[in-house]
Amino acid sequence: MSERILVIDDDPDMVAFVRKSLELDGFRVESAGDGEAGIEIALADPPDIVLVDVMMPGTDGFEVVRRLQTRPATASTPIILMTGKVNVRDLVEGLEAGADDYVTKPFDIQELLARIKTVLRRSKAMRDLSPLTGLPGNFRIGEELQNRVAAGSPVAVIHTDLDNFKAFNDHYGFMRGDNVIKFTANTLIEAAMEVDDASAFVGHVGGDDFIAVMNPEVAETYCKVVIDRFDDGILDFYDPQDALRGYVEVIDRRGERHAFPIVSISLGVATNMRRSFSTEWEASAVASEMKEHAKGEAGSSFRVDRRTR
Repeated sequence: MSERILVIDDDPDMVAFVRKSLELDGFRVESAGDGEAGIEIALADPPDIVLVDVMMPGTDGFEVVRRLQTRPATASTPIILMTGKVNVRDLVEGLEAGADDYVTKPFDIQELLARIKTVLRRSKAMRDLSPLTGLPGNFRIGEELQNRVAAGSPVAVIHTDLDNFKAFNDHYGFMRGDNVIKFTANTLIEAAMEVDDASAFVGHVGGDDFIAVMNPEVAETYCKVVIDRFDDGILDFYDPQDALRGYVEVIDRRGERHAFPIVSISLGVATNMRRSFSTEWEASAVASEMKEHAKGEAGSSFRVDRRTR
């Protein structure tokens, strides 16, 4: 379904011009003739993007931006200001209020369309980023896997997660656990840079699960670099006494005490070097299966699928 745009402007001729142009380009368009009506429409059914005129009687464009940004339903809705003002201070005010971009009246409709598409693309990408690690999330991961598998070129899919992480989280609390997740993300990114694969992609599935996609020729080296970097840095997140003895103790619901080893990292690798993948789901499933085999080993490890089918 095409994106829905809300145009808020008190000039009916401008609204009609923008509506016709956007609809010809495939967008669905709604409009409001004043700020209050626009806010009401946006809150009732948040659009994909809002175009709002700055100079309107009553509730002006700046106020519209501020109020939409403070409501949960529209806090992430991108907004483009349409303004006849060229005063830098006014434009800065609009951007600081939460607007994503602006276009100066009179504008070329192609410029407006380009700005709309750029803001929508950026907004879509930002929504799919993990707020904890800043890495692409499930939508981008799926898109990347789909494109690589469909292309049929050599590809390695690497599923990564942590061992004994829940015990660490229970023992030290979620804030220190979040720092371990960030450390893991940085480790995966730095390892991708070290193996020097320009095609490498790293995404965050959620929790302590990550996906990397890269050239299969460097996949095993990548896993070794990840393990070396991870094992070299993970002890920094432990209290000294726990690091020295090599485990933490966690008390379960029955009051029983259990010892859990230092957090380690497991990686499962699936490639199309010996077998082909018909879908991205198949590639992901094989990588996950290999990761489970790696988790069966003590400490950090990786396993590579070498089956021919």
